[in-house]
Amino acid sequence: MCGIVAYIGAKDAYPIIIKGLKRLEYRGYDSAGIALNSHGTLNIYKKQGKVSSLEEEAEGKDVSGSMGMGHTRWATHGVPNDVNAHPQTSNSGDLVVVHNGIIENYAALKEELIQRGYTFSSDTDTEVLVNLIEDVQKKEQVKLGKAVQIALTQVVGAYAIVVFDHKKP
Repeated sequence: MCGIVAYIGAKDAYPIIIKGLKRLEYRGYDSAGIALNSHGTLNIYKKQGKVSSLEEEAEGKDVSGSMGMGHTRWATHGVPNDVNAHPQTSNSGDLVVVHNGIIENYAALKEELIQRGYTFSSDTDTEVLVNLIEDVQKKEQVKLGKAVQIALTQVVGAYAIVVFDHKKP
């Protein structure tokens, strides 16, 4: 079962998020990932396997920042691997999302986005969702919160998400 942990505050986000992900391990999962915003720089680390594998992946790398999100994934769309692990980013790289649940109409949404020039590197419904949010934000010229609201009116499914724009934290 997927799990989401997010943190915004004065402390370093990484140890808080990792601790939260470890507390979710009992639920079962196939991959884990973390996104950290460090003064406008987005650092994402994702790994198939246990949270300990994610920690090994991030070892010696920049894990600074007081804002971030983490995710444990149980695959629904796309095989368990590093690419399909969450977080997923938008084509611009500005938006980042973690997502629990399922977007039932993701294939139709993906096809529409491909026709508008979006490309996809994963097989996940989550990458479709983050690009849908970005597309709405650009077309409607709205802030992120409003773009999320509009995008979710087009989505069929059951879900929980965390999203942020790393350039406008």
